[in-house]
Amino acid sequence: MKIILASDLSFLLKYGYALTGIPQEQMKIGYVNTAAKGARHQEFFATVKSTIKERGYNFEEIDIEGKSLAELRSFFADKNVIHIEGGNTFYLLKAVRETGFAVVLRELLEAGKVYIGTSAGAYLMCPSIEVSNWNDDGRDNFGVTDFTALGYVPFFLKVHYRDEYEEQVKENRGKLIYPLRILRDGEGILIEDGKDIFYSDQKETIVT
Repeated sequence: MKIILASDLSFLLKYGYALTGIPQEQMKIGYVNTAAKGARHQEFFATVKSTIKERGYNFEEIDIEGKSLAELRSFFADKNVIHIEGGNTFYLLKAVRETGFAVVLRELLEAGKVYIGTSAGAYLMCPSIEVSNWNDDGRDNFGVTDFTALGYVPFFLKVHYRDEYEEQVKENRGKLIYPLRILRDGEGILIEDGKDIFYSDQKETIVT
C-alpha cells in the first residue's frame, strides 16, 4: 500500500507524482474535487487543475458526493492513482461517510492503486481531522461533529504550516493522542509498507 500525503501541489510536481513509481505516460489519475466544493476560494482550485493539465498529467475529475458505490467503482476501475484534492476537510469527510467511499478506497488500495492526498485529502488519512479545526477562520463544518477520519497513518498532520502557527500548535498538540507531523507547502510524506519517508528541501519541522 502506497500513500503520499502533501500540503500542496508544489510538492507533487517536484517529488510526489514521481514517488508513485508510475511513469507519467502511464499514469491515470482519478482526481477527487469534492473538498473544493466546500471551499471559499474556487479560483485557487481552477489554477491547480490548470497546472496539472499543463504539466501533461492524465487526470479525470470526479465529485464523489451523491455517487453510488457502483458509480465510484466504475470511475476508478481504469485509474492507477487516486488523488484527493484539498478544500474544506469537513465537507470531504461528510461526503466520504454518506457515499461509503471508504469501502471503495480500501478496495482500490488493496488492489495496488496509489493514494495521493493534498491538504484536506491528507487530513482524511489521519486518525481524525481535528487538527484542521484549529484554524478559527470562520470555515463551515457542514454539521460534522465527529472528526474521526480513515486512520491509514498513525499520526496527525498540520498542513500549510508557517512559523506564525507555532504558538497555536503548542497550545493544541497536548490534546492529540497520536504524534503530530508538520508539513509546510512544498513538503510531503511517503508511507509504504509500514514505513514513512519525509521529503522536503529542508529538515522536517519539529515544534517543541
